Amino acid sequence: MSDPGSAKVLVVGAVNVDLVVSADRLPQPGETVVGPDVASHGGGKGANAAVAAARAGAAVRYCGAVGDDEMGAAALAELSDEGVDIAEVARVAGVSTGAALIVVDPSGENQIAVGSGANARVDPDRVRVAVSRAADWGAGCVLISTEITPRAVVAAVKAAADKRIPCVVNPAPVLDELVEVLSIPDILTPNSSELRDLYARTPSAGADHGSLTETEMAIALAERLEVTVIVTLGADGVLVVDPAGGATSVPAGPVETVVDTTGAGDTFNGVLAASLAAGDDLVVAARRGASAASMSVGHVGARTGMPTAEAIERAALLET
Repeated sequence: MSDPGSAKVLVVGAVNVDLVVSADRLPQPGETVVGPDVASHGGGKGANAAVAAARAGAAVRYCGAVGDDEMGAAALAELSDEGVDIAEVARVAGVSTGAALIVVDPSGENQIAVGSGANARVDPDRVRVAVSRAADWGAGCVLISTEITPRAVVAAVKAAADKRIPCVVNPAPVLDELVEVLSIPDILTPNSSELRDLYARTPSAGADHGSLTETEMAIALAERLEVTVIVTLGADGVLVVDPAGGATSVPAGPVETVVDTTGAGDTFNGVLAASLAAGDDLVVAARRGASAASMSVGHVGARTGMPTAEAIERAALLET
């Protein structure tokens, strides 16, 4: 990373508690599968990305909401222990903290159901204030995940643009309201299915979009919206497409054994944001994010395998 000590990131998104069951296979509709145990981990795409950015060396502030329950207190304690500043997190009375129910099979593939809880109460005005404070703080990137209220997502995107802070949006899920502001962020980071969803919802999308390749869709989307599109492709790495249509493929890092892919995308986004805030160029930042995501899948839980700045640097040296 160019200068990790200078990297400052504001993350806006969801905080969850992940309840993970490892099973022999993923359940079919209407089917029950039984695993030997259940594990609890910190989760939520925003909170996961905040931890990834902090481990990558950035100073990180987090804006979101938890309930006034034991899960919320534990979730905030975990973030604080990782060095994430939680002053912008609201504690909502009478509402549960968000939770994700996750089943993981032996190959590391997963199924996830999320109960939003307090994430559905993230206040747009609170988000605007957090972005304004981040601008005064000298934030080099605002990273936004979309598991929170649509109004809060739109408020964060617009506030970052108003304050001229580089903005990365991870459109997971793709919100109807987000489509209206897709040309405002600097960078969109969909996975392949989210890319198809985004492309299908944009004006002038042809009826034949189902036959287009990911590269063709990403180039068309980037040119149409005049934003950079970075598509995360799992084991195939990432595809970086600039608004002029230039496409660069970045390979995934080496993986010895895939244990759990939960949080790999969040790891990518957090490290990408940290690297951009530190002054790395787009491809270097994407390469670091892809390498970190590959390292993260060797452990159960979204955050357990997230690498430190030192581990990311070692991997970068081995790849050169």
